[in-house]
Amino acid sequence: MSLIKFILDLGAVVMLPIIIFVLGLLFGQKPGRAFRAGITIGIGFIGINLVIGLLVNNLGPAAKAMVENMGVSLNVIDVGWPAAAAIAFASKVGAFVIPIGLAVNILMLVTRTTKTVNVDLWNYWHFAFTGALVTAATGSLPLGMVAAAINAAIVLKLGDWTAPMVQEFYGLPGISLPHGFSAAYVPIAIPLNKLIDKIPGINKIEASPEQISKRFGVFGEPVMLGLILGVILGLLAKYDAKATLNLGMSMAGVMFLMPRMVKILMEGLIPVSEAAKAFIQKRFAGKEFYIGLDSAVAIGHPAAIATALILVPITIFLALIIPGNRVLPFGDLATIPFMVAMVAPITKGNVFRSVLIGAVVIAVGLLIATNVSPLHTQAAIDAAFKFPEGATNISSICDGANPLTWILLKLMQIFG
Repeated sequence: MSLIKFILDLGAVVMLPIIIFVLGLLFGQKPGRAFRAGITIGIGFIGINLVIGLLVNNLGPAAKAMVENMGVSLNVIDVGWPAAAAIAFASKVGAFVIPIGLAVNILMLVTRTTKTVNVDLWNYWHFAFTGALVTAATGSLPLGMVAAAINAAIVLKLGDWTAPMVQEFYGLPGISLPHGFSAAYVPIAIPLNKLIDKIPGINKIEASPEQISKRFGVFGEPVMLGLILGVILGLLAKYDAKATLNLGMSMAGVMFLMPRMVKILMEGLIPVSEAAKAFIQKRFAGKEFYIGLDSAVAIGHPAAIATALILVPITIFLALIIPGNRVLPFGDLATIPFMVAMVAPITKGNVFRSVLIGAVVIAVGLLIATNVSPLHTQAAIDAAFKFPEGATNISSICDGANPLTWILLKLMQIFG
């Protein structure tokens, strides 16, 4: 267990380069080339985390100000995914989740029930979080471990299912995204997108970043969209001119920097992907495998970022008006790009459709997060999590609002 804790404490920025380096060697890359690929991928993730930090540090206070201005009291605090991940890995299930996830992946590869080799060990926390909630609800560690294993298996299948679409839309050859948060919205987004196809008028609206840029010229470019949306958020927060302009520039910076950080990550990833493809073709003729990665490789797309920024004020508005919601969106507003990362390929980058679908899943997600907040809070207490000052009830959008986690929780409660 001490070895697993050591690996987890390294974090994704260190752990993933090590995994990529080892994979590169296994796929026949020269040590120097494999090492460079791993380091480059790590640098890409550092850049992505810095940009996400820019989002968190600017969106969180703006969201809090918006809610305070409207005089509404929401008593469940969205503590954000870092807290949820810490709770997950500190739980009893968290101690076993890497062996469980690896065992499920290996079993499914051997039985040919998946094509994905999920190297994104850090994000196994999503499976551990599901297990932690089930354990808190049922008092049964075995049921929690079973729930984590089922979650891992379902996400692998979702990664397989969406891989061709993800590869084509994002230009990620040989990659799938078995991400416990992003993938959960695919089964909802596909029927909602088909429903939009049947609504006269709305089904004709096209709003891809390219089309927006073409129609509005320089003001339709991603950077300008970020600036405009940031200024709007500042006005809604009733910031003064200085703070509003700073928020606008910060959001413009996010739109400009995120694709470049992803590009750095891809610079390291593509050689490994090509080596894996050559290795598989040589030894497993006719077989196809995917390398499973964090959906962070996709959030740099202008369609995903633009959709996410538009959804920020919508999320806050929904939190204020939905009957029964008690969750104050805060820490996880910056994870909305991850929520829509696998929605964008379904809508073919149509920001309008992605926003509509995103609004629906967020509305439902807020009610889910409210429903599981007692268990989320109990899991945090069991994991000795330090609560934010003044917070007595906590939840999160990631993964507290995750529909897959909620369904597995309810099913396991039947057996508990």
